[in-house]
Amino acid sequence: MSDFKVHRLLDTGTVTVRNVLCPGDCRHRSAEECASSTHLVFPYRGIYLRHVGSDQSVADANHVLFFNAGESYQVSHPVAGGDASLVLEVSPPLLREIVPAGLFHKRDEPGFRMQSLRIDPRAQALVALLRHSLQSGGIESLEAESLALTLACRSLGPRTTHATGATHARRRLVDRVKVLLASDLGRRWSLAEIAAEIGGSPVYLTQAFQQVEGMPLHRYHLRLRLARALDLVVHCADMSALALDLGFSSHSHFAAAFKQVHGRTPSAFRQSALAKRA
Repeated sequence: MSDFKVHRLLDTGTVTVRNVLCPGDCRHRSAEECASSTHLVFPYRGIYLRHVGSDQSVADANHVLFFNAGESYQVSHPVAGGDASLVLEVSPPLLREIVPAGLFHKRDEPGFRMQSLRIDPRAQALVALLRHSLQSGGIESLEAESLALTLACRSLGPRTTHATGATHARRRLVDRVKVLLASDLGRRWSLAEIAAEIGGSPVYLTQAFQQVEGMPLHRYHLRLRLARALDLVVHCADMSALALDLGFSSHSHFAAAFKQVHGRTPSAFRQSALAKRA
């Protein structure tokens, strides 16, 4: 995986934040790798699959992934275009303090029991704010540390995460749906089109997705599109073009959806991100 581009954005000894870019050239499973430390990975662009033994997890902007120290894994890229993630590493003593006990396995080294958890729109917005402000160099390290820890706590909180109890077969089926959605993020999919691509009836897919992700398929897709907007909106010169690229019928439709999910308009979010630079 030497083609990774890693940019260290913050390192205080307590919190480390890195921006990781991958071209996504490896369509099949990569060679086995091993994490040297436990860290949280927040994908914000593109999609990939992470394989740990016979288990797999879809890495997209609706999830945080957990990489445990000493745990081997493989990665594959079912969709072309590469991916980008914000990687957050917290010192082991502090990590033990902020992570709910039920999420850690019982070992000497801190490590998570699951591969990933779904996060909410507030956590997605924190990922974008932290990255934009650190890349611009307009935020002091103390504030950045606080923002990073807020992101970690928010992502791990019981009110904002979702862990599934669905069967292995249903989880794999839903994984295929997620990959399909990511293959053409701005497409206005219908349930019949998704069912035709994946196999199975629209009713079964709807029920399976609800069980696995705890939300309707259409809402999951909307959050993916709006997470992409969080990535792009700060440097966007044409909001109307961005809206159309993301599958919205108009700028007003995009702005209304963004405000409903994130509590402010795209322009207001951009202003808050730019204010961090001042």
